[in-house]
Amino acid sequence: MIVLFVLAILLFVAALVLIFSLKKMNKPLLRGLLPTLLLVFSVLLALVSCLRTVPTGHTGIVTTFGKVEDITYEAGVHFCAPWQEVVNMDNRNQKASVPLSCFSSDIQEVSVTYTINYQISKANAQTIYKEIGISYYDVIIAPRIQEAVKSEFAKYTAEELLNMRSKLSGDIRDLLTTQLAAYNVLVIDASIEDLDFSDTFTDAVEAKQVAEQKSKQAKIEQEQKNMEAAAAAERAQIEAEAEAAVAKIAAEAELEVVKIQADAAEYAGQKDAAVIGQVRDILAKDPENLDNDDFHTLMLYYYILQWDGTLPETYFSNSDFYSFLAALGTGAVGGTTPPAENAPAETPVAP
Repeated sequence: MIVLFVLAILLFVAALVLIFSLKKMNKPLLRGLLPTLLLVFSVLLALVSCLRTVPTGHTGIVTTFGKVEDITYEAGVHFCAPWQEVVNMDNRNQKASVPLSCFSSDIQEVSVTYTINYQISKANAQTIYKEIGISYYDVIIAPRIQEAVKSEFAKYTAEELLNMRSKLSGDIRDLLTTQLAAYNVLVIDASIEDLDFSDTFTDAVEAKQVAEQKSKQAKIEQEQKNMEAAAAAERAQIEAEAEAAVAKIAAEAELEVVKIQADAAEYAGQKDAAVIGQVRDILAKDPENLDNDDFHTLMLYYYILQWDGTLPETYFSNSDFYSFLAALGTGAVGGTTPPAENAPAETPVAP
């Protein structure tokens, strides 16, 4: 802008020289018009040389021949001395992505891209320009990013870096926030956008993951087999218990049958003994003292002894077989059970 101001002065001087020259030439038209135009143009150039524009989101730092003045300009158009310059400091939210190559604690090379969003302090823009200059990113921010990232990555092994990406990014952000605050730079946000390891390490990690997956699968299959074996053992135990219960019930039933059969045999034996005793008593009597009941009992007894188990197809109510059946029905072989008076004379018996 000082160039415009010098040019305006030169035009002003030229206009004055022209006025005196034309005055001697006695040309009133040229003497009035041309110098006036030169004077107006020189004044306009002088005004323009005093105008300074500060864009939105910037702070204007006023310098006089390189010396920083104590005043700053906000965004807009301002007037200052033509020999003063205005340096615009960007105080907006800025973003920078830094590609780095660093090493983990186990000497694994890691390629990382670290992205930071930062902003210089608007109130301290003048101080930043005085102490650092306009290249504050290259002078302060970029070196601090490299230092912070490399120092934090060196604390962990490569495998830990894979699982601690979020924590690592936060630790680096906190470290940068503390360091850059001393230079009036505010850290808005920071993150790890890219993390890449060597092919050898990547292959080793993939192989380990595959092995772990196979191990987990084998463990699941073994647990499945154990569950199936336990279920089979439980089923076998239940079946054995059921078979034992069935066998116990069958044994108890068989024992009950044997007991019933024994009781029946004992009862039959008691009845046979009673009949034999009754027959023995009859045979022990004097034949002259035997009555009809005694003869009837003896006749049935000997009839039973000689019976082959074949039933007659027909029989009469006054037959011996009818009397035998009647005796069996009452359970008293030796007793006398007279047939009913209204009993049928003949009863068919199914073969």
